[in-house]
Amino acid sequence: MTETAFKALVLRQDDEGKTQAAIEQLGQQDLPDEPVLVKVDYSSLNYKDGMAVTGTGKIVLKWPMVPGIDLVGTVVDGGDSDYQAGDKVVLTGWSVGEKYWGGYAQYQRVRPEWLVPLPAGITAIQSMAIGTAGLTAMLCVMALEDGGITPDSGTVVVSGAAGGVGSVAVALLAKLGYRVAAITGRESTHDYLKSLGASEILSRDEMGARSRPLEKSRWAGAIDTVGGDMLGRLLAESDYSGTVAACGLAGDFKLPTTVMPFILRNVRLQGVDSVMCPAARRIEAWKRLASDLPQSMLDSINQVVALEQVPEQAAAIMAGQVQGRVVVDLQA
Repeated sequence: MTETAFKALVLRQDDEGKTQAAIEQLGQQDLPDEPVLVKVDYSSLNYKDGMAVTGTGKIVLKWPMVPGIDLVGTVVDGGDSDYQAGDKVVLTGWSVGEKYWGGYAQYQRVRPEWLVPLPAGITAIQSMAIGTAGLTAMLCVMALEDGGITPDSGTVVVSGAAGGVGSVAVALLAKLGYRVAAITGRESTHDYLKSLGASEILSRDEMGARSRPLEKSRWAGAIDTVGGDMLGRLLAESDYSGTVAACGLAGDFKLPTTVMPFILRNVRLQGVDSVMCPAARRIEAWKRLASDLPQSMLDSINQVVALEQVPEQAAAIMAGQVQGRVVVDLQA
């Protein structure tokens, strides 16, 4: 790589501790001291990125920070790793954009264990329409399968269904033959969710906190992207031997439930974390995404924005005004 300057969105703290986001010109000397140099094509904008860019919560753990929890691009220098110049690679998770510099830069240095080869059958832009959210959704589906849930088991419900993880989860489950119920707080997303394959739409208001330790059983399986009271409600409404795959904390990190769903109904709670996911399962999940996710659906659930638009889009995400996936184009 030459010393030509490149663009990056950099987060800094001012004297009052407030987050300031600005497009800066960087050079190779500014990049992290990691072995693999990647020219970034695309990243994506997730809820965590929205929190980081707007300064909401304590997402950023090191300053200054280049946010962006995933990226896809081409290896420029593989260092001592097995990656060679010209390899197409995807990075999702691993605390990039939080603890380590992330995808909102035209070049980035990363660790080889963070990368997987771009799967055959998925383009670079499609991989970021999938992104960390899509990987998480696939891991949730695999967790349900590990719990013995099949399309014949009954209805599977997805909370936060209009978001990044939820949208992909609904589409994946429908493609695999499941009957899918989708929970959303926005009536405007009903047609969108039906187009992804949802058979039933439930409002968030009617899925409030559980009133009893066990509610009437409704779900063979559940994918919860919210947490808090929603997770407690889904556990209380699970069928006997049901499985709930939980991946979200936006609602709360506390678990308002009792032991009754687990003892009296043999309900399984499967935690899904795409960051700590072992490499073999991560690679398997990406292969499953290439084969099981309707590729035509990817164009319908994503919008592409320029790097300069990220702060505005981040604010929109935090205001609940974005559905589906936002892909960030780093090539311009």
